[in-house]
Amino acid sequence: MDSIKTNFSAMTALQALQATNKELLKSQQRISTGYRVATAEDNAAYWSISTTMRSDNKALSTVMDALGLGSATIDVAYTALNSAIEVTSEIKAKLVAAREPGVDRQKVQSEIAELQNQLQSNADSAVFSGQNWLSVDSSLAGYNATKSVVASFTRASDGTINVGTITFTLDDSKLYDASASDVGILDALRDSTGAKSASGTFSVATLDISALTDSSADLTTLEDYIRGVDAAITEMTAAGTSLGSTKKRISLQQTFVKVLIDAIERGVSTLVDADMNEESTRLQALQVQQQLGVQALSIANSSSQNILSLFRNG
Repeated sequence: MDSIKTNFSAMTALQALQATNKELLKSQQRISTGYRVATAEDNAAYWSISTTMRSDNKALSTVMDALGLGSATIDVAYTALNSAIEVTSEIKAKLVAAREPGVDRQKVQSEIAELQNQLQSNADSAVFSGQNWLSVDSSLAGYNATKSVVASFTRASDGTINVGTITFTLDDSKLYDASASDVGILDALRDSTGAKSASGTFSVATLDISALTDSSADLTTLEDYIRGVDAAITEMTAAGTSLGSTKKRISLQQTFVKVLIDAIERGVSTLVDADMNEESTRLQALQVQQQLGVQALSIANSSSQNILSLFRNG
């Protein structure tokens, strides 16, 4: 039935055209933003998951920065410690040479004193980002011998989060401690066996052979010095091994976190990114539908003119 009150054909054509325009707008938005799910309105579940995972990925990026900072700090400490081992080995060599009767031990001591100064300089210079792991003062307020490097950020299935760390104890590496109640490897008093002891008589940092003679007692003291220096080298070597192991672990964690960040990005992309090939094809199809819808609406609107022509012919 044709009616001048209600154009059923035009209403149907208009509804179809509006639906096509809505889908066309959605496709254009996907192409312009690159997202299939750009807002919660598009897909609430996927939007929620992707938003949370993007937030976690930002946290993991910060973890990468923290691991880099920790790695650099350990690298500085290890480099200085390795240099200290070499200098201490030189001191041991000087002491062994001074064991020979008739050697001018005052001159040898002048060389040892310079090496001792170099040890202190090495330890004091091992600073990165305000942290020194070789020369410390454990008496300071807020001092903590356990150093932590942020290594991970995880989210459990119930939504709780956890920040993991890699720890290193400075008691294993410090060479000097300015505290009156604690010591490092080089400023610790040592006994005749070379071991650290509160009742010891010398330290690697302060030993002095300038007054020693060729007497049996003085030669025994000199040998005690050699054992003490050798023990310090052994302890520093163990500290270097510990630092190296920690740095290796940090390096492995850096690799893992980088791979994890990439994997999460791929997962989020799968959930919310638009397939440009599919959207391009869909856009072209919708544009054709839009053109046909406009023509159909035009034809439907012309039906009223056809009714008018009936009355004219009459």
